[in-house]
Amino acid sequence: MRLVADGATPASRLVLVKDLETDDGYAFELASPLFLAAGDRIAFDDDRLVVVRAGGARLSLAGDWSTRCGPGSLQRR
Repeated sequence: MRLVADGATPASRLVLVKDLETDDGYAFELASPLFLAAGDRIAFDDDRLVVVRAGGARLSLAGDWSTRCGPGSLQRR
């Protein structure tokens, strides 16, 4: 499922997220899986994933950046 991490586009349905891949070959791997409910919005703020729940609660989630293309798993700089 494609999720838009612009902070404005709500998730259309309940989805379990373990990592998020970008169009340029990077991935944000969450420290623990997350359920996004319909209406939740996601964005990246200072290289951290932020979830704004439909009710207004704001979560800042731990994780690490890595690459999904090229040899090995390199850290994003």
